[in-house]
Amino acid sequence: MSQTANRYAAMFTELNERQQGAFVPFVTLADPSLAQSEQIIRTLIESGADALELGLPFSDPVADGPVIQAANIRALKNHVTKQQCFDLIARIRADYPNIPIGLLVYCNLVVTNGMDAFYTQAKNAGVDSVLIADVPVREGLHFQASAKKHGIQAIFIAPPDASAATLAKVAEASEGYIYLLSRSGVTGDNQAAAAPAAELIAALNNFGGAPALLGFGISTPEQVQAAIHAGAAGAISGSAVVRIITDNLHDEAAMLAKLAAFVTAMKAATQR
Repeated sequence: MSQTANRYAAMFTELNERQQGAFVPFVTLADPSLAQSEQIIRTLIESGADALELGLPFSDPVADGPVIQAANIRALKNHVTKQQCFDLIARIRADYPNIPIGLLVYCNLVVTNGMDAFYTQAKNAGVDSVLIADVPVREGLHFQASAKKHGIQAIFIAPPDASAATLAKVAEASEGYIYLLSRSGVTGDNQAAAAPAAELIAALNNFGGAPALLGFGISTPEQVQAAIHAGAAGAISGSAVVRIITDNLHDEAAMLAKLAAFVTAMKAATQR
């Protein structure tokens, strides 16, 4: 495995030594603009984010709730290209060589111009992992083969109602981390996260899976603490982050300040 692909492993090792879990914020690239998006991402990192999960703008983000759907609409109105998004990631990678950077995308974005071309772009930009939200693990193995050729780790989702057989497949295929859903449905911070499923986390660990990060509905430090106490290696927060952007579209200084405060508080909650 390449040095690039080891960024997640290095992060988890360092965090374990510090008795901490990972806090991973999600934002949509180019929202609300390409330039502001770059400032947002830099603020997230400087405020304590351990890794990044970034969305490529897409017209039909079926796994996302209304907050992130609106972010995609704002980004698409900017008419940014996929390459411009990758160029933004490359600038972040140049300044932050060690932080793991993951993409959350939809299948159409990967296959439109050829799977290998997509993973080549991702690799060249410094991306570590790609999670295809609308491709389950069984179909995802085809994508994983192309990802591996380019040194990109394929991330898979473990649903909260998964059978033991599905969890075993996810664990076997997993690289980098496993995205463990706290509940069914679409993303959103307006619903309480279900009680973290310690049994699911234990099962994934027993099957030899990569570290599990809990996502969907994570919007408070208390939910981050609950995820860590349930055995998760960390937590992912998307809608709560994007809502801060949405609520401060006309005041960039306030937006960045509130994002910084949110990430700082969420990261502090990862202490074991």
